[in-house]
Amino acid sequence: MQSCSKTIQPEKALKRDDGIVILGGGLAGLSAGFVLARAGRPVMVFESDPVVGGLSKTVVRDEFRFDLGGHRFITKSRKIEHFVNELLDGEFNAVSRKSKIYMRQKFFDYPLTPSNAVFGLGVSTTLKVLYDYGKEKFRNFFRAPVNVSLEDWVVSNFGRTMFNLYFKEYSEKVWGIECGQISQEWLAQRIKGLSMWTAVKNAFFKFSGKDIDTLADTFIYPRTGIGQISENMKHEIEKQNSVLTDTGITQVKHRDFVIENVTARNCGQVYSVKGREFVSSIPLTRLIQMFMPSAPDDILEAASRLKYRDLIIVVTMLDREKVTDLTWLYFPEQDIPFGRIHEPKNWSPDMAPKGKTHIVS
Repeated sequence: MQSCSKTIQPEKALKRDDGIVILGGGLAGLSAGFVLARAGRPVMVFESDPVVGGLSKTVVRDEFRFDLGGHRFITKSRKIEHFVNELLDGEFNAVSRKSKIYMRQKFFDYPLTPSNAVFGLGVSTTLKVLYDYGKEKFRNFFRAPVNVSLEDWVVSNFGRTMFNLYFKEYSEKVWGIECGQISQEWLAQRIKGLSMWTAVKNAFFKFSGKDIDTLADTFIYPRTGIGQISENMKHEIEKQNSVLTDTGITQVKHRDFVIENVTARNCGQVYSVKGREFVSSIPLTRLIQMFMPSAPDDILEAASRLKYRDLIIVVTMLDREKVTDLTWLYFPEQDIPFGRIHEPKNWSPDMAPKGKTHIVS
């Protein structure tokens, strides 16, 4: 049974009712706390988990380190890049990306390479992919495409054959709903600027896709895992302020549209926490349930309809030096229960003990 870490010290942390109370110690909450603390504002960050980072934390088990799924860092913002580089203080690796897709019992390069695509898919399927893409481009020349869903957007930019080959199965397996029910705005942002034409150009001329995140050939990765970003922010905040882990928020008391205080629970003890301002980064569905007085019934009903996709991580620890030389291996087909795997040691040698490795799926 996991022991509780007593982090609340009432005489130090809870008498600063002029401070800013931040609910949630993931990247969003810690970033807010870090920037506010740097500006001289008193802050208190509350995190229910024993460690900070949320979905971007790094878990340590028997000297093996792994993220919740594996998170690379890529940004086009010079400001954010400088912020993270300064925060990590050189403790990161520039990782050369090498990814593959496993489907039809074959390995395909990602990003695409011409010879691999032709030999893997076969000449007839490759020609059909190109024909469908050309047909969509011809249609779009005469009328603007109406892209509402992920399916609409992919078919418009890649053609129906490529949608059926890869995007449909992979997306529906990962997100658990049909592609016709996923907004195209979400997908277009994740793979912004990508199309069949861009992918083909990148296959022949690598520099052509350098500004598209999904085609990037290198990425930044902290030496001890993505959680190092959160841990470093926590350390900086704690120089003058408090980050309270193992401390969940159980109630948010409000009056006249203003939050008066929150109730925090740490190691079985309950505390009332006041602040001048409050910032929440915890899941909206949980926050709504904490309001006292309770939110109106229609708000509670609307919140109950918001759905989240569960994330299950399986880590296989191996008594061998290495399994692959890949950064990612994708499995789009529905009969394989996981969507992708990666070997953390290929991102940073500090992620596994010497002479051992692990696979995260």
